[in-house]
Amino acid sequence: MSTFTDKLTVSHAPHIKGKDDTRTIMFDVIIALLPLLIAGTIVMGYRAAILSAVCVAASVFFEWAWEKILKKPITICDLSAAVTGLILALNLPVTLPFWMAIAGCFFAIIIVKQFFGGLGHNFMNPALAGRAFLLTSWALEMTTWIKPFEKISLFGNSDVISSATPLAILKEGGANLPSYLDLFLGNIGGCIGEVSAIAILIGAAYLLFRRVIDYKVPVVYIFTVFVLSYLVGRDGIYQILSGGLLFGAFFMATDYVTTPYTKLGKVIFAVGCGLLTFVIRTWGGYPEGVSYSILLMNVLTPLIDKYTVPKTFGEKGEKEYAK
Repeated sequence: MSTFTDKLTVSHAPHIKGKDDTRTIMFDVIIALLPLLIAGTIVMGYRAAILSAVCVAASVFFEWAWEKILKKPITICDLSAAVTGLILALNLPVTLPFWMAIAGCFFAIIIVKQFFGGLGHNFMNPALAGRAFLLTSWALEMTTWIKPFEKISLFGNSDVISSATPLAILKEGGANLPSYLDLFLGNIGGCIGEVSAIAILIGAAYLLFRRVIDYKVPVVYIFTVFVLSYLVGRDGIYQILSGGLLFGAFFMATDYVTTPYTKLGKVIFAVGCGLLTFVIRTWGGYPEGVSYSILLMNVLTPLIDKYTVPKTFGEKGEKEYAK
């Protein structure tokens, strides 16, 4: 029987909880990623689906093994490791050897996520960090693209016809750029999850409908790149549709853990991502810039939150207390 004293005892915040838990949110993200995976598999062949399955399985295994060894609660049922593996896979070229993809999963789950305490404690997006690790370690394999609908064996072909991404063609000043329709449908070279703009927008629409993500970050991010590109005489729409901008804006820049939680902070974060993406694409040696831009802004997220948190009502400044 509870006493009056028991009724006065409350737990730590938050005291009001929503109906959605981590598993529900992650499941929604997986559903939203399926159009990207389906489009990538149609354009690049069945190996895209197998590579994605390998990454998901490896990520789940590494998280389970780490927690098992350290005798920590097993958290693989929250689906966060599966989401990390799937997002990483969609950021890879379809020709990447399986063992390299597994190495990227190890870096993402163990080094970036578990070393810092697990979900909610990582300071940068694990999937993007895994991609950056792979790009730094095996640059050639990470920038080898195949032509759309090119047949490739399970373990990769050494004689496949390579193809440059639209941004690489644009960077080199080449002609014969893919059309807007090609960018929408996925008739281009690139990572598995970034080739089809329409597939990304379908997944993004689902996340917005389910209120899993806030529109502020992706809209401000994309708009910033568009405006800056327009100001220097570039085709802003082409910059949006090509590369990983749409994929990164909706699925990675909106990560709960590594994105500011204040309204002003989200805007600052998104503008920073857009500015860095524009700078890297325009003057950098790398035609893409989304991954590194988001990672750099991830590192600044605690600082952004610190200076954008509204003052508590009635709070006095340091100068007033010093009087």
